[in-house]
Amino acid sequence: MARLVKENIKIALGSIKTQLLRTILTIVIIAIGITALVSILTVVSALENTLSTNFASMGANTFTIRQYELEVRVGNGSRQEREIINPIISYPEAKGFQEKYNYPFTHASLSFTATAAAEVKFENKKTDPEITVLGVDDYFLTNSGLELADGRNFTGFDIENNNFVCVVGSDFENGLLKDVNPIDKIISIRGAKFKVIGILKEKGSTFGNSQDLRVMIPIQVARSLFTQPNINYNLSVLVDKKELLDAAIDNAIITMRKVRKQNPVQDNNFGIVRSDELINQILSLTSVLGISAWIIGVITIFGSSIALMNIMLVSVTERTREIGVRKALGAKKSTIAFQFFTETIVIGQLGGILGIILGISIGSAFAALLEFDFIIPWMAIIAAVITSFLVAVVSGLYPAIKAAKLDPIEALRYE
Repeated sequence: MARLVKENIKIALGSIKTQLLRTILTIVIIAIGITALVSILTVVSALENTLSTNFASMGANTFTIRQYELEVRVGNGSRQEREIINPIISYPEAKGFQEKYNYPFTHASLSFTATAAAEVKFENKKTDPEITVLGVDDYFLTNSGLELADGRNFTGFDIENNNFVCVVGSDFENGLLKDVNPIDKIISIRGAKFKVIGILKEKGSTFGNSQDLRVMIPIQVARSLFTQPNINYNLSVLVDKKELLDAAIDNAIITMRKVRKQNPVQDNNFGIVRSDELINQILSLTSVLGISAWIIGVITIFGSSIALMNIMLVSVTERTREIGVRKALGAKKSTIAFQFFTETIVIGQLGGILGIILGISIGSAFAALLEFDFIIPWMAIIAAVITSFLVAVVSGLYPAIKAAKLDPIEALRYE
């Protein structure tokens, strides 16, 4: 059997060489469908990897208290969407929650975004006005899953005494603080001077927004420098023991309702978001892209299968006399069918290989353009191999049966 397969592959390759132009066109048509499938799945895989990397660093034991839930809410059993306007989380409320929330094995962090357009100076150099400044406490880095590449984190002493110290993103090492040891250097923000005590590990960009162009300063210092009205504060809670997460969230809801003086019949006017739910909800959106990839790929591949079947039918017609000679010499129907079937499989797999190469190249190019973390899309490759094989099987079945059923006498008379 192995010898027969090897011989049929040789005959198939020989046939491909004699009909090179037609075969190349067929391979390209198959490759287009596989390319569409693989390229989209490659981008989807890169997107999922980026989202997982960016959000999973927060850990599965973290939850945040925010102004709104993630999902759109529909109420009163009607089909009309009702808009729910929750009040912002003010500083007194956030501070009140932090003081009253004392569930065991938890650490609550309070922070806010002071500005996303700050200019930072060092000696005679300065940055563009694109630096994000965050007011944070000593638990912010831990609760956010941020790690230090050098230096130290804020301490309780820094926060309580409003020390003018800061932790900066990794881009400062390659920009404003290039060619110097950043630790203990003095930078200026809005005329206030801060000593650099820590450098964060590189985080990269999310949807084009750099996570490394930011400066963290003690929260009270930030409140004194940035005094815009209606600041929305962020609360995040890290639970040391995963099995206590649900109970910790329930306790946090009760505490926040007390802080906001809500009566028992009122709905929560704030949102609770678990980090693992956040990851799952965002990743669920990528499944839509995956389904789109399959729809586009299947439509294109359907056209490819028709083209492949047509070329094999033409091949059967052109080689009718050859089939008659082989049958006259004793070739069985199964042998003839297997030969043409093998040719179809070979052409299909060549198209699949070309499609995989082009798909990964195009997908990785788009991933790089969108600043996604590229990974080898093994699922896309496996899907492409299986799909190209199925296309070849479906397309080659009818021509192979037609060739096998040819009458040897009539075939020998064919010119």
